Amino acid sequence: MDFKDYIRVIPDYPQPGIRFKDITTLLKDGPAYKAAIDAMKELVKDKEIDLIAGPEARGFVIGAPLALALGIGFIPIRKSGKLPGETVEATYDLEYGNDRLAIHSDSIKPGQKVLIADDLLATGGTIATSIDLIKQLGGDIVGAAFLIELGYLSGRDKLSGIDVVSLVTY
Repeated sequence: MDFKDYIRVIPDYPQPGIRFKDITTLLKDGPAYKAAIDAMKELVKDKEIDLIAGPEARGFVIGAPLALALGIGFIPIRKSGKLPGETVEATYDLEYGNDRLAIHSDSIKPGQKVLIADDLLATGGTIATSIDLIKQLGGDIVGAAFLIELGYLSGRDKLSGIDVVSLVTY
């Protein structure tokens, strides 16, 4: 299945010159969504994984079903102030300013093997911050899996030493 056929490209969103990759068209197609999760499962099935962590928000719609397919737990990584328990946090840079991500401090036990899953690898900033949070808790990063990778933005460069797999590359 060519998953690009299910991903809508919206020109000039959110600003001129950007060609936004909209996965909502894939998500609304049950068989295509299932096939994408199944294909991502195949990409990571040989890894020893205890947990999947996914950053807010679309990492939830990729990471949670992937964790379910693998029969393992899912850990949400959220924006600061959105988790009710004790958290650890890290700041990351945005195009204009910065933001903070948080993870529950009891979500990962030292030595647990964690795969990060998200919808998109662009510049790598969010994933690098997610890796930092998981490492703060003693988690062992076994890789990162993405539905889409924007290869021209070189996000992999920020993830050196991390095994990265992507279902679709632009």
